Parts: sequence; structure tokens; C-alpha cells
Amino acid sequence: MSTNVLMPQLGESIAEGTIIRWNKAVGDTVERDEPLFEISTDKVDAEIPSPVAGTLIAIEVPAGETVPVDSVVAVIGAADGAAGTDPLPDAAAPGREADAGAAAPAECGTRSTSAEGGRRQATVRLSPVVRRLAGEHNVDPTAIKGTGAGGRVTKEDVLRYVESRSAVPGRVEAMSTMRRKIAERMVASRRTSAHVHTVFEVDFSRVAALREAHKAEYAAAGAKLTYLSFVAKAVVDALAEVPVANASLDGDNIVHGDDVGLGIAVALDDGLIVPVVRHAREAGVQELSRAIADLAERARTRRLAPHEVEGGTFTITNHGAFGSLLGMPIINQPQLAILGMGAVEPRPVVVDGAVTVGLRAYLTLGFDHRVIDGATADRFMAAVKRNIEQFDPGLL
Repeated sequence: MSTNVLMPQLGESIAEGTIIRWNKAVGDTVERDEPLFEISTDKVDAEIPSPVAGTLIAIEVPAGETVPVDSVVAVIGAADGAAGTDPLPDAAAPGREADAGAAAPAECGTRSTSAEGGRRQATVRLSPVVRRLAGEHNVDPTAIKGTGAGGRVTKEDVLRYVESRSAVPGRVEAMSTMRRKIAERMVASRRTSAHVHTVFEVDFSRVAALREAHKAEYAAAGAKLTYLSFVAKAVVDALAEVPVANASLDGDNIVHGDDVGLGIAVALDDGLIVPVVRHAREAGVQELSRAIADLAERARTRRLAPHEVEGGTFTITNHGAFGSLLGMPIINQPQLAILGMGAVEPRPVVVDGAVTVGLRAYLTLGFDHRVIDGATADRFMAAVKRNIEQFDPGLL
């Protein structure tokens, strides 16, 4: 017997997924729970394990295509190689031509192909990704020779066609699912919130000394004591003083959170994701250090669960990790504020009328002026600045 492999639903709000890559090819053997393919959704990217052991006898959704949850993406035959009954009689199996009279699934669309000596109609699967890409580039899929299973037009076919007809040199690359979602959310946030930014210069000399004195102790406990760890604690404590910065807006209602869900922006090779440290108000510096490092590592290895990117009430983005001095971050909706952390570096400063070298960084607060006024934002940033510059060693 054979087993259909379905597109999983990684969260209640997730309706579709995009195949990023297949770890196995047709004909390969696969063990139960062995990583079979990787998917990208509007929440997280994830590795999907095989539900059974056996032989991969069909890949129904090639890499790059997006399908609804519960769609059949592959078929695994019994371990002895017996394929059983074809579970998808209406779809062209890899390596076979589709029946000329077969009806294509409604959501996949159709295209016409021509044959020498006349025209005939043939139906092949046209994925949503291919349809969207063809529309973006004003391409008629019937003009493209498909190289996929059963003559299917693939994303690569469309891109090759666009490149071949373009008079301008260059490379066309379709945006990934994550990149599209980021684009949609950033534009939506700009349209939604009245963005204003305020910038404070902060002295990190005291924090640097505390970090040097305690980093070995933290390392022995399995935690890495970073400047971000201190900033996270300073922010959480400042939110207790200015709680509106921890709120969100629901229509005409300001929703105040009972706790702090601290979002930490993590840069990935192909985008950005914001996992959330839950119950951050109750955490000390060591707990925050461990949680931030753990979430960042699992974000980069695509092992986050959907609930770990939900429930944020305030976000920190550490653009200084790449050397940036100053940034104007966009608010992570439906939150009301976001803090950007620039690079911590030595620079000339004036102390008691004399120029000396100090360890400084610029911290930027992006806030929603519909709810938070400038004076309130500056009061919050003054608290963050004080918490860093006068950091209490008892908090370590």
C-alpha cells in the first residue's frame, strides 16, 4: 500500500504552505520521521518529517510551488517497493504525460498546447505560484514549453522565458513566501501607524564593565552575556514605568497587556523573523540571555513553532550587530512601539568640558503617534537610558 503525504497545518491561522526544497528524490528510500521536505508559511519555515518508512514514488508538488494545507504533496510506497493504488488519478505522475482529456483540478488552472499538423487541448497543473508569476510579468503560459512532470509549466520555465525575452541584461528572481509576507506587513504597518522616531545616545561604559566581570560566569551557566541582554532587561523594566509602550491598538480601544511578550528580530539568510520571549517581565538577565540565544538559534535552523512568533507586545531589533549606527525601524503590528539598537562603539564624547573616549550607542524608539505622544516616548527612552547607564549589578 502507499501513503499520501499532506501539506501540514502549522498553526490555526495558516492556510497554505510553499515547498522550499525536497530532501529526497523519487525512488529514494526514506525512514519514518526522517526529514522529507522543507516548507515556508506566513509564520515560520519548518522541516517536515516523513510519516512512514518506504520508497518515495511520487512528488506531486515541486519545490517553489504553494498549495493549501492538506493537499497531497508526495506519495510514499511500502518499504518493499510496492506502490499500491495510484492515490491521485487526476494528476499526472512524474515522468508520464497527462491524459489529453483529463480534467485539471479547479484550483490549478489549464493551458493549451499546440501539436504539429493542428491544435489539441491538454490539461496540466498550473500552480498558484506559476499563475501569479506569469501575471506579474504579463506572460501567457500557453506560450511556454513546460519542463515539469507531464509537461507542467514550472516557476523556472516562466523565469527562463522572461529572461529570454528581456532586452535588458539581468536576473529575475521570484520573491520567497517569507519575503512577500515581510513586504506586505511592512507596507501595511506604514499605512496603519503614524510612525514617529526619537533617538537617544546611551553610555554603555558601566554595562561593558559588568559584562567583562560576569561573562565567564554566564558562559559556565550556558548563557552568553551580550549588550542585547542588558538592553532587553532595561526595556522590560522601562515598560513597567511607561506601560502604554507595551500596549496595542484594537480599533478605538487601547489594549494593555498583563505581561511583556518581548519580540527579538532575528535576521535570516532570506528574510527576518521575530520570535517572542514570553513572560519577559518575570525574567532576569540570565534568563533573557538564554531565551534570546535559544530562539535566535532555532529561528536560523527553521525549528521555531508557530506559537513562538505570536503574542509579542514590544519588539527590539539589534541592527547594530551588523555595524549600523542608527536605524528607523518599522512598528511590528499591532504593537505600538519598537526599539532599534545601534552598534556599541568607542567615540569622542565631552565629559566635564573635555573631549574623551566613551563607549556609546544610539537607541531609536519608533512609536505610533496615534496613541503615544512624543513626551511619553521620551519618558520611556529616558527610563531605558537610565536603566542601562545605572545598571543595577544585583539584577545579574
